[in-house]
Amino acid sequence: MAGAVRSWGGVRVLRATTIVAVRRGAAGAMAGDGQVTLEANKTVLKHKAHKVHRLYGGKVIAGFAGGVADALALFERFEDKLSEHRGHLRKAAVELAKEWRGDKVLRRLEAMMIVLGEDELLIISGNGEVIEPDDDIAAIGSGAGYALAAARALAGHTDLGPGDIVREAMRITASICIYTNENITVEELGDAGGLEVGE
Repeated sequence: MAGAVRSWGGVRVLRATTIVAVRRGAAGAMAGDGQVTLEANKTVLKHKAHKVHRLYGGKVIAGFAGGVADALALFERFEDKLSEHRGHLRKAAVELAKEWRGDKVLRRLEAMMIVLGEDELLIISGNGEVIEPDDDIAAIGSGAGYALAAARALAGHTDLGPGDIVREAMRITASICIYTNENITVEELGDAGGLEVGE
């Protein structure tokens, strides 16, 4: 979560943290780990950071991977866009992505976001992209591949609710990814499988 970004095949890869989100019907959940890593010397600076936050009166959940200050700046701008568009998640996401890509200062921010609302799950990047996953499962950060695979397997082969799926996917990821720990924060919308925050 130090905000280190590497290029891989022209794609910016964040070696940072892990955020995973799942929607099932009217319910959804998002989880993030708590590790803050200083990439320069591979040092863990913090174990219990909160990278998943509620916005817009608790109706939207957002999680970030990347530099802390960068992400907080994006949360603030995204909440402004939500207010401007009366909670319309897609419009707010598109406007943030456009501003993020076009603004000289924002373009330098090294972060990605997942946003979850009552009806939508979206990934927002600084390249101007707003991506809606086909299967209502999304992950970002250094452990994204592990978390995405685990969440898809759990969603496809169990009756677990979104809260339990993201929680277990994060536990699996923490056992594999050195940039992800087991201090997991879970935020949920709707009846997503029981609320457990900051396990």
